[in-house]
Amino acid sequence: MSNVRSILIDCLTDRYTANAARIRELAAPLTNAQFWSKPFPFGNSFGHLVLHLTGNLNYYIGAQIAETGYVRDRPREFHDPNPPSKDEALKNFDDVLQMVLGTIRAQSPEDLSSEYSAVGSDSKTRLDIVIVCAAHMQHHIGQMIYLGYEIARTS
Repeated sequence: MSNVRSILIDCLTDRYTANAARIRELAAPLTNAQFWSKPFPFGNSFGHLVLHLTGNLNYYIGAQIAETGYVRDRPREFHDPNPPSKDEALKNFDDVLQMVLGTIRAQSPEDLSSEYSAVGSDSKTRLDIVIVCAAHMQHHIGQMIYLGYEIARTS
């Protein structure tokens, strides 16, 4: 069973690491103004998606599994009137990613299968929420790709 755990932990941490690298890659060519711009009359800026992913991971994995004490303000993730700089937002994202990776690595097979509950989630186990959060990141990476295309097209 420990071999299965090791393979699972490696797969999960590799996925989170790859997702974070892709976000960094997509953010790299954006200026601070572009990072916070909304090129469509609907949706979000790239930066607000970074804030959202940071809050999502801080809450679902940090507060609920790692017991960090994080208190989420989800509306602010999308409507912060004074957002941080691009560099600060990405640093905060990097910090939460390190917490997530450490939390995943610390899970025993029993921990991964232990009961989970959180406001806004229907995940039943810790493993389930870790997978859901990785998929959630991928969803928003898709949005970030299109934001990057539109910003490049109109610049």
